[in-house]
Amino acid sequence: MKKRDLFIIVYCIIIVLSVMYATQPLQPLLAKEFDISITKASQFTAVIMLFLAISPIIYGYILEKVNAKKMLINSSIILFITNIFLGLSSSYELFLLFRIVEALVVPAILTSLMSILANIDKENIKFNMSIYVASTVFGGLIGRVFSGFIATNFSYQFVFYSLSLAILISIYFISKLSYEGEANIIKPQLSHISEILKDKKFSTVYILMFCVFFVFSGVLNILPFRVKEISSNVSEFQISLLYLGYGMGILVSLNSRKIINFFKNEINTVLFGLVLFLFITIFLVIKDILILFLLIFLFCLGMFTVHSVSTGLANSMKESQKSLTSGMYLTFYYLGGAFGSYIPSIIYEKFGWNSVIYMFCAILIGTMFLLVKRKKLFDNL
Repeated sequence: MKKRDLFIIVYCIIIVLSVMYATQPLQPLLAKEFDISITKASQFTAVIMLFLAISPIIYGYILEKVNAKKMLINSSIILFITNIFLGLSSSYELFLLFRIVEALVVPAILTSLMSILANIDKENIKFNMSIYVASTVFGGLIGRVFSGFIATNFSYQFVFYSLSLAILISIYFISKLSYEGEANIIKPQLSHISEILKDKKFSTVYILMFCVFFVFSGVLNILPFRVKEISSNVSEFQISLLYLGYGMGILVSLNSRKIINFFKNEINTVLFGLVLFLFITIFLVIKDILILFLLIFLFCLGMFTVHSVSTGLANSMKESQKSLTSGMYLTFYYLGGAFGSYIPSIIYEKFGWNSVIYMFCAILIGTMFLLVKRKKLFDNL
């Protein structure tokens, strides 16, 4: 693969993920600006997660083959326009409408980028996929920190205008891509889905990632409100710095093989990640912002350890239908993210932060028991 093509793909991934998560540290500000509840503000992130979860089904039935580059350019143009309108939106309803439009095109962009990355250099697919994962993590990190900085020093509107400029640059870059092939989009069959879900190994991994990403998204989505609750003087930029721990995902995804070798096998590694994730979640009841900042690093370490290893498991347990099994993994993953970005905000609004944390701990303990109970199923992998 040409270095230029790899740079373009990585840049596009980073920008799209920045768009996805840019609203997260701004949610208290947007809630105040539009005079809405915490629950409604949480929808700005949850809606994109939901469409990422159901997009394999939607796009699978609408499109079977489409020119990846063409879909990438057209979807990016829509994303460019919607970000401008997000900056211009003066009401909650308009803002949410344009986020829903973004939710429709973001999966198309990510599907195109993944397809191009997988097909442009077939000899290095595993390495390219690790680059994809690391780029998504970096994009999520940059998007959050960037939006907090811009909102604090300029205004929240400039966050979206700046992202539009970055998307415009990406459209120019995409036109220079050398890849002209098609994106093969899976059309899932209900019988195949049912067959995979009946396999306890797959259902265990899918439940695991749904629950883990539910907790992860829930914490990161409510965190800005929690910090404002502890200290109302905290700026959006200071809130965004709490997400620096998200960068642990890059280190974990690029070193997952070494981590697995250290713990002897995948399930031991996942259990370690779960225990760490649960242990740190318990301590998130602490009211010190500096300690919360440090805890988020370990919190992200636990989550990304589980995620990176589980991704590999989902792709290695069945020689046939790899596209479907990995697509279903992403569906459960993002469904967990969508529900986690919304449901905990309702509980937080009614019962407070500690109640949310206790709920998360109960979910993680239940998930851990399930994995321990079914551990022997994975012995022959």
